[in-house]
Amino acid sequence: MNVKPKQSTTDNKKAVRPRLIFAKKIDSKAKRKLEAQKHSGTSAWFGLGMMGLIGWSIALPTILGAALGIWLDKHYKIQQSWTLALIVAGLTLGCFTAWNWLSKEDKAMSEINEEDNKKDNKEVNKEKKTIKNNRDKQ
Repeated sequence: MNVKPKQSTTDNKKAVRPRLIFAKKIDSKAKRKLEAQKHSGTSAWFGLGMMGLIGWSIALPTILGAALGIWLDKHYKIQQSWTLALIVAGLTLGCFTAWNWLSKEDKAMSEINEEDNKKDNKEVNKEKKTIKNNRDKQ
């Protein structure tokens, strides 16, 4: 008959500790994900809306520049084309506006991710300290 030697309770605790840290990390990420789903409207439609917003932020100044250029060409005849110049100016303005808006959004998202990572790291470090204190007590 094979009799397996009993493992000591310290061996069992050592095996459980990494699982506990991993489980807490998963729990915190799941909570964060649920919280993000509650507070943000990030869905496929939201993403399409953002693409539309960026598109219009570029298209609208370009169209307005073209319209103003056509009007100026009709009323103030000069050798250069107002239309071409104002299309380029509108396009430049629209691209700058879209780039500025996207950089602000990216910065806000990276700050949120950074805060979440810090929070996760604090929880893991706290759990590691608890484990180390328990190990030192034994």
